[in-house]
Amino acid sequence: MGHRLSRITTRTGDAGDTGLGDGSRVAKDTPRIQALGDVDELNSAIGVVLAEDLPGEVREALLAVQQDLFDLGGELCIPGHRILREAQVERLEALTAAQNARLAPLKEFILPGGSRAAAAAHLARTVCRRAERSVVTLGRSESVGDPVRQYLNRLSDLLFVLGRVLNRSAGRDDVLWQHKRGS
Repeated sequence: MGHRLSRITTRTGDAGDTGLGDGSRVAKDTPRIQALGDVDELNSAIGVVLAEDLPGEVREALLAVQQDLFDLGGELCIPGHRILREAQVERLEALTAAQNARLAPLKEFILPGGSRAAAAAHLARTVCRRAERSVVTLGRSESVGDPVRQYLNRLSDLLFVLGRVLNRSAGRDDVLWQHKRGS
């Protein structure tokens, strides 16, 4: 990167546009920039989860996810460029299956919560779903690689499972939705 980021305040976006990785400039409210922003927010939300005391394998998985999300953002930043690979999607599928196999089967819907780390994982899951919706919107007007959509879809599944894993690790139960509660 050299000295590429030596100057943070550039003022080049003051008029409401921003630069893409290919050098082109687009309005800050385009679907591509919305998707990029949502993926960036997702990576930050995962950083919040990582700030908690986590089991080593969860920490390791989320650190890899952060790297993948940076790749994903790079792909979104350069129209037509492909970085994310099917192997990254498959890794998430395998990780989700392995983590879920250790949990009791769900018989009820669960609410976000329990331990602080689990709640943060559930919040990251909802941010992930928004990022996925933004990428789908972008894909209606511009080309988006299949692995990008698939990765975000699988990641939200993983974050749901990790919320449950983190509750279990903290000695907490899932917070169950009480559908027959009194009014």
